[in-house]
Amino acid sequence: MSDFYQVGVFTTIHQLGTPEDLDRLEGELLVHARARPIALVLPALFSEFEGPALPGIIAELRQVPYLKRIVVSLDRADRAQFGRARRAFEGFSTAVTVVWHDGPRLQALYRVLADTALPIGDQGKGRSCWMSNGYLLAEGDCDVFALHDSDILTYERSLLARLCYPVTNPTMGYEFSKGFYPRIGSNRMHGRVTRLLMTPLIRSLSRIVGQQPLLSYLDSFRYVLAGEFAMDVDLARAVRIPGDWGLEVGMLAEVYRNTSLRRICQVGVAERYDHKHQAVSSDDPTQGLLKMTVDICKSLFRQLAAEGVELSAGTFRTLEARYVRTAEDTVLRFHHDAMLNGLAFDRHSEESAVEAFAHGVRLASKQFLDDPLGVPLIPNWNRVVAALPTFLDAVRDAVRADNA
Repeated sequence: MSDFYQVGVFTTIHQLGTPEDLDRLEGELLVHARARPIALVLPALFSEFEGPALPGIIAELRQVPYLKRIVVSLDRADRAQFGRARRAFEGFSTAVTVVWHDGPRLQALYRVLADTALPIGDQGKGRSCWMSNGYLLAEGDCDVFALHDSDILTYERSLLARLCYPVTNPTMGYEFSKGFYPRIGSNRMHGRVTRLLMTPLIRSLSRIVGQQPLLSYLDSFRYVLAGEFAMDVDLARAVRIPGDWGLEVGMLAEVYRNTSLRRICQVGVAERYDHKHQAVSSDDPTQGLLKMTVDICKSLFRQLAAEGVELSAGTFRTLEARYVRTAEDTVLRFHHDAMLNGLAFDRHSEESAVEAFAHGVRLASKQFLDDPLGVPLIPNWNRVVAALPTFLDAVRDAVRADNA
């Protein structure tokens, strides 16, 4: 059972109930969804259809009674694989649409955006989720957009119900909910990028540049890099997102800019959560957790600069030293946590991860100083419609034609 302590600058909704509570949640969501229909965006590479997690997620989603739409945002798939992905969802009572990003119709639309000088980023989760949101906006029949990953090995449909509830229930008044959970699997702690990079980095920055509102906001999230969230349709129109591993941080910063703290919450969605894990790749900044570190740090630095925080070469030299000290102290705290709970804990591996993350902070700092603006965020849908008034209609028609 979770604690019920409220910390941070927005509401935390804890997981205090029992598994039997799911029937009540789904029953209430059925009622609320009549006025505020819910869509789920499920980003997936085709390889995940052949993995251990997604078949279990599909089996759980078959039992969800309150969704208006499921949109499978499919990347890295040829025509035959697109057909196999569609067949995996046959027999659903909920309408399921597969957005085939590699298909010729969607590729033509991506070229239209590029020709219009709208920055759409490289192929990846950020861009594909953005386009899938565009499809939902074009259909125009859902008021709540939820998203969760397709590699959750411990998935239960209660995760989705808890994620959607705060935004769907009209008496609560939230426009954005972010999921959190303990990253425990195989008798050990996971989530190194959140535990050993993000939290020590945010707190180190606060010591150096002062208590900035954006840093206090980010530090209030129990799992700042969680990939699970739900949002109101109007917020989905307004937010921009990065196209790289800075997706979660950039999304949270955009939510911060576009709504008030009273409309934001985080919600406990699972008592256990495990998914695939990235290698650190400490010698290769183009892949693994080192690539993730660089992208996340650059996104954070740019968001702070946009808030008027001055970040100089001297600031980053101090930050690197402060981060390493704070992260090392954090490793000790988690080691003691693991000892009391009987979890395996590889102290050397944790310290090595901190060293790799410090290298990533150094690389990101240099890249930020060389180019403070970096790659532009993918624009929000209001800007796209202003530039191309019929584009959403074209997205809807292309996706419908692919799924016909």
